Amino acid sequence: MRDQELLQRIHSTPEILTGKPVIRGTRLSVDFILNLLAHGATFEEILEEYQGLEREDILGCLLFAT
Repeated sequence: MRDQELLQRIHSTPEILTGKPVIRGTRLSVDFILNLLAHGATFEEILEEYQGLEREDILGCLLFAT
């Protein structure tokens, strides 16, 4: 998947979490996902805990952060 496609998974609008970047279609912020990863959560653990997320959503968060 190309970078642009991954970045399209991230959305920001003032109506959702006061404009924080979130995974499109959710209220899970990019910084929340990054915090989970920073504290040792694996992709698999995050995907299991938050049904409906895809691996590409997490990759989009990482790419957005860079």
